[in-house]
Amino acid sequence: MIAILRKDASPEAVEHLLSWIEKKGLQTNYSKGENETVIGLVGDTTKIDPFLLESMDIVERVQRVSEPFKKANRKFHPEDTVVDCGHGVKIGGGHFQVIAGPCSVEGKNLIKIARRVKAAGATMLRGGAYKPRTSPYAYQGMGPEGLDLLREAADELDMPIVTEIMDQRDVQTFLDKNIEVWQIGARNAQNFPLLKEVGKTKAPILLKRGMAGTIDELLMAAEYIMSEGNENVILCERGIRTFETRTRNTFDLNAVPVLHYLSHLPVVADPSHATGYTRYVEPMALAATAAGADGLEIEVHDDPSRAWSDGAQALTPDMFDQTMERIRQIRSVICDTESCEA
Repeated sequence: MIAILRKDASPEAVEHLLSWIEKKGLQTNYSKGENETVIGLVGDTTKIDPFLLESMDIVERVQRVSEPFKKANRKFHPEDTVVDCGHGVKIGGGHFQVIAGPCSVEGKNLIKIARRVKAAGATMLRGGAYKPRTSPYAYQGMGPEGLDLLREAADELDMPIVTEIMDQRDVQTFLDKNIEVWQIGARNAQNFPLLKEVGKTKAPILLKRGMAGTIDELLMAAEYIMSEGNENVILCERGIRTFETRTRNTFDLNAVPVLHYLSHLPVVADPSHATGYTRYVEPMALAATAAGADGLEIEVHDDPSRAWSDGAQALTPDMFDQTMERIRQIRSVICDTESCEA
């Protein structure tokens, strides 16, 4: 249930209404936008008579929300959420960012790759210190040492880190090492204990869609995080598993506008994991940009043929230079000064 308030509602009256709702045992989600001020009611809304709520002087109208996700719902929060990722980098609400770097941290070549992607226009550095792999014998990542290498590269270049957390026991490690953006990978999209644990932090969370997850399941995963108090969630479309075998996954580009319609959270697209092949990454990156994604996550490696993981889908730095130039061209076409930020 949501209550849309009158434009002339005083701060004191709003505070009184919020207190009254919370005393009924519900959570409130207060969102003041340019055009509307909304109070979202989360919990057992049968405790409140909607007609009584609508009769209050400061309430314009009351509307029931049928979707099970509440805090992630645009009806609760009409304005786009802007997530601050640190180092002056924001995403959402017209702020567009590119996250780039190798699939996995391998060693000192990370700084070389990081310098190239930064020079090309990437604003966040990605790299996996912990790697979920289908085979237990495949490379699993460098662990804390990989986080240290990411921290070293990111600090030199003044870029936020984006890296995957796989276990709730690593939360304190990520906090101690000041990891700016914590990625929840596709395999953990419904790891509910992990979602709850990262929800207890204020760290920005890049939440990937599960390999066979629906859009609603992605939003409910976001709801798990937000229900614990962390509203800094970034949604990521990374392709889903279908019967098609010519690409690693099927890139559901529909998800970008659908998620924007349903939710206020920023939406990032990952054409690298979605397609699985270098030759398809650029065209799908451009398509996702044109579809209105708030950002892209792209794998870049200085020598893909020798990458320790996922070299087949990585761009070289020279390829990334070209892709970034074309992304800027797409952005110049779809953006206007009011809807897009630098």
